[in-house]
This record gives sequence, structure tokens and C-alpha cells, in this order.
Amino acid sequence: MTCYDRSDLGLLLLRLGTGGVLAAHGAQKLFGWFGGGGIEGTGAAMEAMGYSPGRQSAVMAGLSEAGGGALLALGLATPAAGAAAAGAMVGATAVHAPNGFFAAGGGYEYAASLALTAAGLAVTGPGRISLDHALGHAVNRGWMVPAALAVTGAATAVVVGLRNRRVREASASGESRQETLFDE
Repeated sequence: MTCYDRSDLGLLLLRLGTGGVLAAHGAQKLFGWFGGGGIEGTGAAMEAMGYSPGRQSAVMAGLSEAGGGALLALGLATPAAGAAAAGAMVGATAVHAPNGFFAAGGGYEYAASLALTAAGLAVTGPGRISLDHALGHAVNRGWMVPAALAVTGAATAVVVGLRNRRVREASASGESRQETLFDE
């Protein structure tokens, strides 16, 4: 019998907590569960926040959060799961950044914390109490960490950059924009 150490238990708790929160947020976007808007409502919200096309943005954000969160909780494909979830949360951070740091004022504190935790899990790995460990780390190789973070980072930079340009253009043309339609 294998004896697990404190770091294995700590990583399990981080994965379950962070993955569960992310999966629930993704389910709000994809299915309308837990008071969420579903694809249609989230798509409209994404469009209003500058993410266009809204429906596709809602699907991608929902899949990144729900899929990445579920995989993190299970400890499966941890580099890709953590990177995907972190990318989605960086997108949420961009929306909340104009409101400052603290979440109480609509700021990016919460989204950034989830992003950093997901990225940290991608780098650290899932620990021994995980499906990755049980499967011999077939989808959790060392080279996968920088690859997943680089691909996700590049895609996120493009998506957030386009969103920020749309917001600036809308602001310059005098269009009104709802700052935050719902918490990520």
C-alpha cells in the first residue's frame, strides 16, 4: 500500500476545490445550471463584454472552464486542463480589470486567483492521488507543461487583444457598454 504525503493531500484539495469551482462556472455558461445564462444568455453577455462572436466565445469559455475544471478535479491531463482553465480566467480578468483589484468592487481578484491556481497546478502536477498518476502520466509529461501553457497563452493573448481593441473602438465611437453582466 502506498503512503501519501502532505503534498499529495494538499494537491488533491487544491484540485478538487479549484476544479469544482471552475466546472460549476462552465456549467453555468454551457447549460444554464446554477443560475447561469446558458449558451444564449452567456453569448449575449460575452458580446456585450467585447468578446465576439458571443456564442462561440461562450462555448469556448464554458468548455475551458467546465472541461478544464473537471479534468483538474480528476487529476487527468493536468497540464492541458490547468492551461485551458487559466486561459479562460485570464479572459475574465480582462473584463474585470477596469474595476480594480478587489472582487467586492467588481475587480479581477477572484478570476486572477483562479487563473494562477490553475496554472500552478498545471506546472506542479496533480500529485499521486490522481488519474494521471494511476495511468502512468500518459497525458502528464514534462514537455506538455510548457507546450500547453505556450499554446494557451498565445491563443489567450490574441482573444483578449481583439476584445480589448473592440472595447476601445466602441468607447471611442461613443457606444455604451455594460461593464460586467455577471461574475465569472
